[in-house]
Amino acid sequence: MLFGRKKRNPIKIADKKVVDWKYTTCGYCSTGCSLDIGLNEEGRPVATRGTADAKVNRGKLCVKGIFEHELFDSAGRGAEPLSRLAADEEFQAVSWDAAMDSMAAKIQGIQNEYGRDSFAVVSTGQIMTEEFYTLGKLTRGLIGTNNYDGNTTLCMASAVSGYKRSFGSDGPPGCYDDFEHTECLLAFGSNLPEQHPIIFWRLKEALEKRKFPVIVVDPRVTMFAQFADIHLPVTPGTDLVLLNSLAHVILDEGLDDRAYIQTHTNGYEKFAELVGKYDPLTASKICGIDAEMIRKVARIFAKAGAAMSIWTMGINQSTHGSDGVVAINNLSLITGNIGKRGGTSLSITGQCNAMGTREWSSCSGLPGYRQLENPEHRREIGKYWGVDEDFFPKQRGMTMTDIFPAIEAGEVKGLWLVATNPMTSMPDSARIRKCLEKLDFLVVQDAYRDVETNQYAHMYLPAALWAEKEGCFTNTERRVNLVRKVCEPHLNSKPDHWIFSNLAKRFEHSKRMKFPETTAEIFDEMRELSVGTMVDISGLSHDLLEQEKGIQWPCSASQVIKAAETEDRYLDRIGSSRLYTNGQFQYADGRAKLHALPFVDNNEVPCEEFPFWLNSGRVVEHFHTRTKTGKIGNMNKYSPTPYMEVNPEAAQEQGIKQSDYVRLVSRRGDAVVMAQLTHRVAKNALFIPFHFHDCVNRLTLGLLDPYSRQPAYKQNSVRIETIDQKLAAKINLEMRDY
Repeated sequence: MLFGRKKRNPIKIADKKVVDWKYTTCGYCSTGCSLDIGLNEEGRPVATRGTADAKVNRGKLCVKGIFEHELFDSAGRGAEPLSRLAADEEFQAVSWDAAMDSMAAKIQGIQNEYGRDSFAVVSTGQIMTEEFYTLGKLTRGLIGTNNYDGNTTLCMASAVSGYKRSFGSDGPPGCYDDFEHTECLLAFGSNLPEQHPIIFWRLKEALEKRKFPVIVVDPRVTMFAQFADIHLPVTPGTDLVLLNSLAHVILDEGLDDRAYIQTHTNGYEKFAELVGKYDPLTASKICGIDAEMIRKVARIFAKAGAAMSIWTMGINQSTHGSDGVVAINNLSLITGNIGKRGGTSLSITGQCNAMGTREWSSCSGLPGYRQLENPEHRREIGKYWGVDEDFFPKQRGMTMTDIFPAIEAGEVKGLWLVATNPMTSMPDSARIRKCLEKLDFLVVQDAYRDVETNQYAHMYLPAALWAEKEGCFTNTERRVNLVRKVCEPHLNSKPDHWIFSNLAKRFEHSKRMKFPETTAEIFDEMRELSVGTMVDISGLSHDLLEQEKGIQWPCSASQVIKAAETEDRYLDRIGSSRLYTNGQFQYADGRAKLHALPFVDNNEVPCEEFPFWLNSGRVVEHFHTRTKTGKIGNMNKYSPTPYMEVNPEAAQEQGIKQSDYVRLVSRRGDAVVMAQLTHRVAKNALFIPFHFHDCVNRLTLGLLDPYSRQPAYKQNSVRIETIDQKLAAKINLEMRDY
C-alpha cells in the first residue's frame, strides 16, 4: 500500500554555490556562537553554518544565526557621511574628512562654551572590544567628557552593580559547562528557549545525560516555565522578597554552608537578621508564591551538591534590579555555590559584546576593570596613553539614563550615539523625542541610516557592519572569540575603530597618543594593559582565538606558554572556566559581602484606572529594536506586527477577540497592538515583545534602580481600549512600512 502523495515533492536545499567559508562569531546575542560565512565566486556572503568544533555551540545555530549572512545586503544601510545644520533640513552628503573636521570643531565649540561635560557619548554592546577600547581612549583621553556610557545600562547594569557589590568586581563567575555538573538550576526572569536558544540547547543536552531539577521564576508561563519541573509565577517586582524568603528557610533549617560563610564572607549577622523577617508565610502574601512551595524550593537548592542560578532582564530591569542580583549572589554564597563546578551565579548577557564594553570601554572607569576613583589606576593609564592623569575625572559621570534628563535640563548640549537607538530602546519614548529635539548637535553613528534616532541627527556616520571588520567579542561566560572580516564594508561606510581613530587626529593632544591602525595592534595594547588584572588576556592573540574557537579570561601569557610546553593546549587547559575557585574575591580582604536587602515597594502597580501589569521580553526571531532582523524576510515574517498576549478571561471581559487591534494606554503614552489570547499570562497581566518601535517604550516607566541606574521596564501598569479595527489596521501597516 502506498501512503502519502503519489508524486512526492521532497524538500530541496538550494545550492548557494559556496566556494569558500570564513570563520567568524555571531553578532546577535551574548551566547557567543562560532559560525562560518559561505562566500560565492564573487566573494559575496550567501550562506551561514555553525562551526562544527566550536566550544560554545558545537555546530548549532538559532534561527537568527542561520540567516545572518543576509545582513550584508539588508535594506537601509548607510552609504556615505551626511550632514545638515538643523534636523528639519535635508541631509547633504559630505566627505569623511569634512565630516571629521566638522564633528571635532562642533564638539570643541560646545565644550569651550558650556564646559567639557556638556558633550556626551553613548555607546553600545555590539561593536568590537578593540573598538570599545579605542573609543574609551578617545573619550577619556582627548574629548575629556565624563558623561560617557554604553547602552548596556539598559540591560546589564544591574548585573554589573550586583557583582561589584557582592564580589568586589564585575565578571560572571561561572560558565556553560556548569550545566553539565549542577544538581539544581534556579532561573529568574529568563526565557532561555527564545532569548538564548543555544544556551537552552546546552542545558537540554546536560539534562539528557543526567536529570536534575529546573526551577523557573517568572510571572509569565514562558516556554522555559513550561519546560521546568517547578514554575514560580512571582508577582512582578517582588523577586527580592522571594529571594530573602528562600534565604530565610535555608538559615532557619540549618541548610547553609556555615564553614564557607565564616571563611569567605563578611556581613553575615546583619544579613541573617534581615532575612529573619522574611518568613515564607509573610513573603507569600507579597510575592504570590505559596509558603510551602518557598520551603520546598529552598530545600531543593540548598541540599543540592552543586546549585546554580541564572537570570536575565526579568531581574535586571527592575526598580531594585541590583538588589535582586545581590540577593541571588547571597543565595549562592550562603550555600557555598561560587567557584565550583556546577555551582555559580551566572548572569546571561544580552548583546553580543556587552561584556567587551564592561571590560574595556572605559565607560564606568578605565580599561581592564580599573577605577576612576583609584589614583594609581589613573596614573597607570595616563602614563600608558600619554595623557596627564589629572585630565581624567576622579569619579564616574552620568549613565545613559541620566544623560537624557541632563539634555532636558540644558546641561548637555551635544550627543554622539554609537550603534544605539534610544528613540526605540529608552523608556518613555515621547520624553526622549523631546530631549533629542533640544540638542545643539547630535551625531548618529550606525550601520543603518534609517534608525529612528537619525530623524533628529545633525550628522550621520555610516559604520561597517559586524563581519565587515575584524576584532573580538566576549560572551556571557567570559569567552573571548574572534570576528574575522568576511567582506568589505558597504559602499563608503567605515569600521568603527577607523572612525574613532580618525576623529582623534582632530584633537590638539592626539600627537602625544598612539591610535593603532589595525585591530590586531589595538589588541596588543589591551594585552599589555591586562597583565596583573582580573581580566588578564595577555596570553591571547587573534590567531590563537580562531584556532581555539574562543578562550575564557583570565588567560595569562605564562599559562599559554606552559600549556604549549606540555602540549596541553588542546585539552582545554588554557583560559579559566570559573572565577573565585580559591575563595578569594576582589575586595581588599579577599572576602565576598553578604548584603541585608530590605524590600521597598516602589513599583507602579495596577489600579482602577490602569488595571493590567505590562511585561515585555524577547521572541526568538527578533533582536532588540529590529534594526537588523526587521529587514530579514525569514525573521520578520514570523512576527511582523506588534502584539500583546492577553488572558482569554480578561479579553472576554474587555470585549476583545483574537487578532483584534486594541489601544494600550499608560500614564506616559499609548500604542496600538494586536491581541493574542493565551493562558500564558495571568488575568491581570499583559505581555508585549519589546522589539517594535513606536510601541512598548511609549508605555514603559522610566523609574531607575538607585545603584545601577537601569530602568524598570518590567513593572508598569496600563489599560486596554477598544478601537476601530479598520483604522487600527491602517495605522499598523503604516508603522510596518516606516
